[in-house]
Amino acid sequence: MIERVLDGRYKLQEQIGGGGMADVYKAEDMLLHRPVAVKILHEQFKQDREFIEKFQREAQAAARLSHPNIVNIYDVGIADGDHYIVMEYVPGRTLKDKIRQEGHLEPREALKVAREIAEALAHAHANNLVHCDIKPHNILMMADGHVKVADFGIARAVTESTMTYSGNVVGSVHYFSPEQAKGTMITPKSDVYSLGVVLYEMLTGKLPFTGETPVSIAMKHLQDDPVPVRQLDPAIPPVVEAIVTRAMSKDPAARPSSSEFVQDVQQAERMLLAGDASLEAQEEDPYATRVMPRVQEPLLSRRGAREKDPYYEEETAHDRSVFKSKKFIAGLVFILMLGFFVGAFMSYGKFWSAAEIEVPNVVGKQMTLARQILEDKKLRVNVAETYDADVPAGEVVSQTPEAGSRVKEERLVTIYVSKGGEELEMPDVQGLSKRDAEAKLQKMGLKLASVYEKYSDEPAGTVIGQDPRAGAKLKKGQSVDITISKGKESKKVRVPNVTGGTLEAAEASIKANGLTVGSITKKASRQTSGTIISQSPSGGEAEEGASVDLVVAEEEKAGSSKGGKKDPAKTQPDERVPVRQGDAAKSR
Repeated sequence: MIERVLDGRYKLQEQIGGGGMADVYKAEDMLLHRPVAVKILHEQFKQDREFIEKFQREAQAAARLSHPNIVNIYDVGIADGDHYIVMEYVPGRTLKDKIRQEGHLEPREALKVAREIAEALAHAHANNLVHCDIKPHNILMMADGHVKVADFGIARAVTESTMTYSGNVVGSVHYFSPEQAKGTMITPKSDVYSLGVVLYEMLTGKLPFTGETPVSIAMKHLQDDPVPVRQLDPAIPPVVEAIVTRAMSKDPAARPSSSEFVQDVQQAERMLLAGDASLEAQEEDPYATRVMPRVQEPLLSRRGAREKDPYYEEETAHDRSVFKSKKFIAGLVFILMLGFFVGAFMSYGKFWSAAEIEVPNVVGKQMTLARQILEDKKLRVNVAETYDADVPAGEVVSQTPEAGSRVKEERLVTIYVSKGGEELEMPDVQGLSKRDAEAKLQKMGLKLASVYEKYSDEPAGTVIGQDPRAGAKLKKGQSVDITISKGKESKKVRVPNVTGGTLEAAEASIKANGLTVGSITKKASRQTSGTIISQSPSGGEAEEGASVDLVVAEEEKAGSSKGGKKDPAKTQPDERVPVRQGDAAKSR
């Protein structure tokens, strides 16, 4: 892509980012002479109508917005089948890069960044648009310290439902709201929750919820409360912690709107600027008066009490042994019965109940939705995870018991949720032959999709390009495109007719046409010495650089024939040849 010019206007200079749907390049607008950012849809999605619609939706959504904290959209188009969006170029780094490099931000700086993000969201929400993917990776840090919100790729109108029973959850799992995890209606307050997560990370340098899989993280958004920020850093003012806690409420109704979030932050900034003591973390006075719980005297152990009893010595070792044996046996029987009861209940449900339930089919549904469907049927749910490249992460691959089975209520149903394909690192296959590259990909569990051909200086059949690029993260079973060399591009040129001319002129004409002079053979001929008698090839077209062989005339030697034998007739004097007078007198 580098050095390519889109629509004769945007010259791509370097790749500066990318994601699962598109790559972003820095480019030069050759018409207006300014730097721009160009987002180009990935090759494998060019024929996918759904991805093209998402891509075009981003341009349409962002084009409706005009705000100093939102990246501007300049142009959108298609060049040689590649869908692209031209955006404002923001030099610098992302908020995620800043957090990684600095560990965390001071409260005042974190509040300033959060306020500008909230102001951008308030503008988008006023235009009935929800971003749906607020995260530090999509926040661009400008040189003057201000921020710009980018990537409206999965934005939705606030009147739309982002998920039905057959739909998909959208968003980034570490930052999305509980309603996004459930796959229910997304509102502007979903963006506020994500902003609360971003503020949490700015203040502490840590994410509120982490896990080994996307499903486990989504469950924490639904069920768990994050560790309070002041527990991680006591220097954070209480009022700032309150802003984070309110924004990350599980119930959307308890969260502020984006404009209310702006007001909360502004008030906290004013208090912090005024040095309000309520903002600062208070050190606990170890000598302060406080209410303490009653301390109870520890009871003597039964063993200790019995050891102080004079009658204890009269108890024989035999009595103790019998007593302990009977207790042990009784306890063992109780534990076995309890285990049997629990196992039966877990496996078969309320076996004493006559109510039977038909197990619904939840295969292909999102995990949270599948759980809800099963629990509504009075069934218990166990979630297990499995790799499956053919099923999107978070969707149910299979279930036990199978759909349609009739079971007791409270029966345990295990759903196997896809973790997507196993994560791999894209190998470097450039320089390999097509056969070797395909074998390497298959060995890693990857699929070879499209194979493109391109002229290059590399030998024909050599891999000269790949998508995804080497080192990129991808899932097992994912498709990979490669580009192989067709060898040097052959160019046809006209072969000039140089017969009848001189050798010097012939050589000049041949070289002028991009050809080379091959072998030069001399041949006896009645033509003038040095004249071109014949050539090979004699005309038409040939590949550039091909050689042209020449046959050059050479003067015949006297008394020689074509075959090189002497003619006997010519050995005798020709009577018709005139004789000089002196010679005639001598003969007489």
